[in-house]
Amino acid sequence: MLRKAKISDAKDIHALVNHYAQSGIMLPRSLSDIYDNIRDYFVIDDGDKIKGCVALHISWEDLAEVKALAVDESAKGKGWGKKLVDACLKEAKELGIKRVFALTLIPEFFKKAGFKPISKKKLPQKVWGECINCFKFTECDEVSLAYDLENGKNSH
Repeated sequence: MLRKAKISDAKDIHALVNHYAQSGIMLPRSLSDIYDNIRDYFVIDDGDKIKGCVALHISWEDLAEVKALAVDESAKGKGWGKKLVDACLKEAKELGIKRVFALTLIPEFFKKAGFKPISKKKLPQKVWGECINCFKFTECDEVSLAYDLENGKNSH
């Protein structure tokens, strides 16, 4: 079942995200960061364990980021990643966000979900707000993509 995250999900989210971070597929997240941002997260809960997660983090008045997207190996290939992203897009639209972006090492997934490549220069709030503190800042290998919610484009 896809739902908003609860405080009790934080440790499972942390384990899932950092499993992929150890493989170099995504950036690590501290447990403190997950608790601080728990309201941003959606999870897939199978009743026993969290099988997937994603966060919609608001960056500015018209901009939000899809981040920390992870689906447990046992749940891959069932469309959960797309459903998690769709939940973020739906919430962003309800909040009046005009553009949602993602920084990823797996751009093909986001392209299939309707995201289009965008220059990081068009995301100054992200670059100077968070990226500048990242250990990859000077040699970032993540691809930036965006989904335009304004005027019904790419609408959900």
